[in-house]
Amino acid sequence: MGCFFSKRRKPAQGGQQQGASQEPAAGEEKAPQYSWDQRAKVDPKDYTFSGLKGETVGRLPGKVAGQQFVIQDCENCSIYIFDHSATITIDDCVNCRIFLGPIKGSVFFRDCKDCKCIVACQQFRTRDCRKLEVFLCCATQPIIESSSGMKFGCFQYYYPELALQFKDAGLSIFNNTWSNIHDFTPVSGEKNWGLLPEDAVVQDYVPLPTSEELKAVRISTDAMKSIIPITRGQRQKSSDESCLAVFFAGDYTTANARKLIDEMTGKGFQLVQTKEVSMKAEDAQRVFQQCASEFIPLLERGPVVALEFNGDGPVEGCRNTVNDVFNGTKVFVSESKASASQDVDNFYNFADMQMGI
Repeated sequence: MGCFFSKRRKPAQGGQQQGASQEPAAGEEKAPQYSWDQRAKVDPKDYTFSGLKGETVGRLPGKVAGQQFVIQDCENCSIYIFDHSATITIDDCVNCRIFLGPIKGSVFFRDCKDCKCIVACQQFRTRDCRKLEVFLCCATQPIIESSSGMKFGCFQYYYPELALQFKDAGLSIFNNTWSNIHDFTPVSGEKNWGLLPEDAVVQDYVPLPTSEELKAVRISTDAMKSIIPITRGQRQKSSDESCLAVFFAGDYTTANARKLIDEMTGKGFQLVQTKEVSMKAEDAQRVFQQCASEFIPLLERGPVVALEFNGDGPVEGCRNTVNDVFNGTKVFVSESKASASQDVDNFYNFADMQMGI
């Protein structure tokens, strides 16, 4: 440890302090300008909601811009953060409806109860919470601790700025482990968490904002418009038949994946899970096996996007759709019902290890 000392400047002629709002004299060097001197000052009050009761409050797109945010001691409030942020903590909130746009790091709920939320984040954690109902998009395994009565569903939301906010937060719309909950403090003979009803209506839990300012955000909770593909997660599959489809990086990877999801779900198949992850040649050998040589050169372009479909005859349905709609695009699709289950296991076991899930 040390101390920093400075001498008081001697007054210049005319009683002015040297350097005070004066241009340097001829031959003198101008004082250096540093980037941290030019940053806009952050007022914590602009990034905090505290002690509110019965209010509707929020932040519009562009108003948080990757800063940290704090929500605390709020009761019976509707709170909307329509922007991306660094981290968010929610403490001691009761009977609140909360929407949180993409969070680059973690969201941490502590000592909250009877809240209904829509959240997109890298990491999700609760401690000492009761009866939270959450429509979630989480890139890593969600964790609950000393919490009970927790219910989870798949994130389902849209407004025009949301896709770019996911990119700014470094989150992929295809990496969502919303139903893979880890209970850090399980109770023998009890389950502290479950899944929301499959037909749960988002607006019944978190209504659209009513304030004039926030109504300017053009929101849709229609599943077909959701930024995040709606997946079944760990819900029981309707069939023992699945199919793996993998798109390789290119200009239209996301659009192609969304198109295949729309085509397959439109034919009655169910989307179980999705994943976006980088692969190496040795990973491709393990996942794609005898087909690996065909796809290894494509891995240098960037991450792959994988989709698992379930239903009656998904392999035939997916192969026909890919041939009809994506003719000329390289796509891996399971070859048969017999190999499909192994394809799914091989890919998602690799992806989970790669992402540390």
